[in-house]
Amino acid sequence: MKIEKIYGFLDALSPFELQEEWDNSGLLTGSLDDEVEQVCISLDIDSDMADKALPKTLFITHHPLIFKGLKRLDFSRYPSNILKTLIQKNCALIAMHTNIDKTHLNRYVAENILGFKIEKSEGFVCYFETDKSFDELASHIKKRLALDNLKVSKAHERIKRVAFCTGSGGDLIEKIEADCFISGDFKYHQALCANENKISLIDIGHFESERYFSQMLGEHLKNFPLKVIITNCKNPFEYK
Repeated sequence: MKIEKIYGFLDALSPFELQEEWDNSGLLTGSLDDEVEQVCISLDIDSDMADKALPKTLFITHHPLIFKGLKRLDFSRYPSNILKTLIQKNCALIAMHTNIDKTHLNRYVAENILGFKIEKSEGFVCYFETDKSFDELASHIKKRLALDNLKVSKAHERIKRVAFCTGSGGDLIEKIEADCFISGDFKYHQALCANENKISLIDIGHFESERYFSQMLGEHLKNFPLKVIITNCKNPFEYK
């Protein structure tokens, strides 16, 4: 199957034009006329996945492997090492990042994984209602995401309105209108800001919140006449 057909399907599902200006979603290696024999979906691509890939594999990742402009291709260093392997094997790579966040991923995790019903979406942020104590909500999140611990900042004892965003949502804090904001990668000064503005925070981690990308997208590609491999890269962090 030509990449053009798969790319067209993905663009109809979540238009690439919806990506943020700073993003680099779309076809990153290969050409639309290339033929591929299987699809591999992952949050990211690492060197182990590239080394084990069969020739003519199309990778669809959430995070773009090429994010900023590359001024030099040093094949001993990331990401050039992975690009070299992909090119040698005639493998292609499509990234679906901020576009799929807005249209599918945030809603999917909030509803299908966390079990809440989205009532409103504004860009990256989904809103839903609940009626739980902060500790009850945190325990619910831990159980649903199978996490051993959470980093939290409590500004309310009772939570009714919740804002949710996968990945790294800290830069959105000043726009949040909710009792609690659930996202990942919150920084110290962002937590100070949220606390002063009476917004509780629950940090669920970047990898931990976005690892469902493969599962979500795989459901949309299950009827494609190609082998679709749903996998994931390894979390670069360990918790001890």
